[in-house]
Amino acid sequence: MPNKILILFAHPLFEKSNVNDVLVNHIPDSPNITFHDLYQEYPEFDVDMQREQELLLLHDIIIWHHPMYWYSCPPLLKQWIDIVLEHGWAYGKEGTALKGKLLLQTITTGGRKENYCSTGRDRFTIQQLLEPFNQTAKVCNLTYLPPFVVHGTHSMTTEGYIENGKLYRQILEYLENKTITPEDLSGYQYFNDWFKTKLG
Repeated sequence: MPNKILILFAHPLFEKSNVNDVLVNHIPDSPNITFHDLYQEYPEFDVDMQREQELLLLHDIIIWHHPMYWYSCPPLLKQWIDIVLEHGWAYGKEGTALKGKLLLQTITTGGRKENYCSTGRDRFTIQQLLEPFNQTAKVCNLTYLPPFVVHGTHSMTTEGYIENGKLYRQILEYLENKTITPEDLSGYQYFNDWFKTKLG
């Protein structure tokens, strides 16, 4: 059976993001993939906890798709995390609703890959900066995968946008139809790098 994928998309300025426009337009049209635009759904930040929890239960793989906002996520996704990942449901002694599901972050950032290191402008790796999300996943019994990251969006050409859009589509099709063994991704900081080994 195919995996059910829920893409929780959070971009407060989606209309100004060329790269995210291309990424979203490359999401496969599949009954197994649900695209859920949080800013469109909750412009007043009034997140419906029960509805969101029900959506999570219907899917096997959760994707937090968002730009890097001050080394974190946009505020509505943080609001979603605060409200939806409820104690006794997502975590705690009886909070096992999400156990066994996979979590992947799709991140876009204007910063170049070489900036994200101890000697670079941003001082930390992407993996280090996303560690709070990784820990959140672990507390909620989710299996956290290395992120899919699109770097250098401010200087990217149209061809670069399209190349990343095609890669995103291939990744989503793979996630939908293949079984992911998280141990195979250990040692990879980026889902991109692991996935390219699958393309041969």
